[in-house]
Amino acid sequence: MNNEVLAIILGGGQGSRLFPLTQLRSKPAVPIGGKYRLIDIPVSNCLHADIRRIFVLTQFNSASLNRHISQTYRMDLFSPGFVEILAAEITPENTKWFQGTADAVRKAARHFLRYDADYYLILAGDHLYRMDYCEMVEAHIDRRADITIAAQPCTPEDATQMGIFRFDRDGHIVAFEEKPKAERLAEIGQSIPTGSMVSGYTPDKPFVASMGVYVFSRDVLMELLSESDATDFGKQIIPSALNRYRVNSYLFRGYWADVGTVKSFYDANIMLTKPGSPFKFYDPHKPIFTHARFLPGSRLVDARVHDAVVSEGCYLGQCDIEESIIGIRTHVLEGTTIKRSVLLGADYYEADTVAPARGDAPRLGIGRNVVLDKVIVDKNARVGDGARLVNEKGLDHFDGDGYYIRDGVIIVPKDGIIKPGTVV
Repeated sequence: MNNEVLAIILGGGQGSRLFPLTQLRSKPAVPIGGKYRLIDIPVSNCLHADIRRIFVLTQFNSASLNRHISQTYRMDLFSPGFVEILAAEITPENTKWFQGTADAVRKAARHFLRYDADYYLILAGDHLYRMDYCEMVEAHIDRRADITIAAQPCTPEDATQMGIFRFDRDGHIVAFEEKPKAERLAEIGQSIPTGSMVSGYTPDKPFVASMGVYVFSRDVLMELLSESDATDFGKQIIPSALNRYRVNSYLFRGYWADVGTVKSFYDANIMLTKPGSPFKFYDPHKPIFTHARFLPGSRLVDARVHDAVVSEGCYLGQCDIEESIIGIRTHVLEGTTIKRSVLLGADYYEADTVAPARGDAPRLGIGRNVVLDKVIVDKNARVGDGARLVNEKGLDHFDGDGYYIRDGVIIVPKDGIIKPGTVV
């Protein structure tokens, strides 16, 4: 099957809901779990399904993603496999940047149409899940579908941020609505009508939502993209296809999370620290791949660590760490307390004998006697001695001196500096 399927990962969105984590990088390049990047999840799922022809469509801040892809996914010279970046480009025919997910695929089509493939697997670049794409493609073939959409039951609260299916009693999709308002959801009631023989929902999750994972038969996708100026799959392409093509759903019951907002990104990371987490990056048979680094084991000096993930290459002095992610090369000095926080790590070490680039700046990492609670510290940030970042005023949205607060989470941006003694 691997030669019949070509994967297209959508990573071109601006990622404004993840600001400031996307201030200097594209959304798929955002670090997660201490040592990985979001792009590693769909790429790893593809590789485990033996789908080895993968394009990643990007537009904003693509340099770090490009670097990660080129350093990580180097295929065998004697196989046809590849993971290739397709950045938005201005051409005589296309004088505008990508206007949406469908528009991105339309404009990039000239690059992937020359590859022989019967089916296109279209994926999002900011979701956290494990899926056997082979099963989904096989279901698409067996049911002779033109389009297959991965779907999952969801709560009314989550449904307002997703695309919602409506089915008839026989289980056929009759409507698709993108991000309906709460009032509209109350009118719908549930995705599957009462009395239907089709299962797929529970009282707490009465709606069936699109996961943003699609399988298109080659000719169908090309027809849909060529016949209209539709720019988005969820809002335009899928609704317009319902009355013309065989559109089926593929029900997925495993763990899945959209980590496209600061809150969902923070919650997903903290979840990884819990015993019995529904998602784990390591699986003995299907690990999530990432850039192979040659870092030493982390060194803990009289540190107390409880329910945490500590990546390689770290130094933890006499500190207390609880329910937190500690990213690669993180340096934490004595007296510091870190709770419910996500530290993305550092790209380099700063030798003790080398002064910081700015003479008055704290050293790279977390200083002495610092308190962090519900904080995301982006890469290469510096938090000075005695700083206390705990959101004492309970602010939900605020821009401060060297930090931001989004969804109640304090964020120190990449290369950010928190001065010694700062209290938030």
